[in-house]
Amino acid sequence: MVRPGQNRKSAILFASFIALTFICLSGCDSNSTKPSTATKQTAIVPINTPKFNADSAFAYVKQQVDFGPRVPNTKAHVDCANWMSAKLKEYADTVIVQSFQVRAFDGKVLNSRNIIASFHPDLGNRIMLCAHWDTRPFADQDVERKNEPIDGANDGGSGVGVLMEVARQLSIANPHLGVDIILFDVEDYGQPDESDFPTMEDSYCLGSQYWTKNLHRSNYQARYGILLDMVGSANIQFHKEGTSMQYASDVVDKVWKVAEATGYGTHFINQQRNGIIDDHYYINKSLGFKVIDLIHFEESAPSKFWKHWHTHEDTIDKIDKNSLYVTGQTLLEVLFREVSM
Repeated sequence: MVRPGQNRKSAILFASFIALTFICLSGCDSNSTKPSTATKQTAIVPINTPKFNADSAFAYVKQQVDFGPRVPNTKAHVDCANWMSAKLKEYADTVIVQSFQVRAFDGKVLNSRNIIASFHPDLGNRIMLCAHWDTRPFADQDVERKNEPIDGANDGGSGVGVLMEVARQLSIANPHLGVDIILFDVEDYGQPDESDFPTMEDSYCLGSQYWTKNLHRSNYQARYGILLDMVGSANIQFHKEGTSMQYASDVVDKVWKVAEATGYGTHFINQQRNGIIDDHYYINKSLGFKVIDLIHFEESAPSKFWKHWHTHEDTIDKIDKNSLYVTGQTLLEVLFREVSM
């Protein structure tokens, strides 16, 4: 993509060059040894943002769903982790699989994996993109089969699908930019409201909590981060989530301005919603670098989240390719503007 105004500026520079040449030919002695008074023009660097492929992102979402619910301690969970790690190794410069165990609210020890794919790991001033990849082990917001796991096409699958396509595009374009894509595990094994177990504080987001205490690189920091959660529903709408505004309002403004400039402003609503506890909360709180959450809010739903949140209706047929495109293209626009600065 060319920066707005590029053609007009190029025309002005060309016209100026012709005018200077005409003046020199008309009024200057061709044998003159006087130094030229013309000044060197600063080059204008275009933003060559690649085009996000929504079909590819959808295929990544479908592949996750095809494994089955990605609940820790299941075969589907292991198979999906192996597939994601192998696929990201095709794209990224380095991939680190952080294996660990955590104890859930119900006493179960969960075998878990955070997957970290890095581009240009030698560069400082990094940007982090993240999403969770596990799925809810029970449908506590449904009216039936409440104790059965959900497919998690949107809640779990969509954010990962977008980030894997972003990784593929970064591998092709290879911008001189440090980017880390982190897929967090055990985000969605949180304690239900109707649980009979003793209350466990901070029962959600166990993978990101573990990572903040066990960084994949010592003293890791990023300039800012963007978390994706439930980004694949039809008619996607991102409001300014409250925790993001509390810790990283300038990053929210940056992303919203890019979305507006690239024609996706109708999906990025200039209204604030209540803050939520998601993976970004623990990173902001523990590590001190700014992370925002792109998450779909739905005012008409009882939860105010997506209407199929934590239900058995979170299936692949609910994934909208246009929503994947809007999310993914906005991320690419944000990243490639950093390269051109």
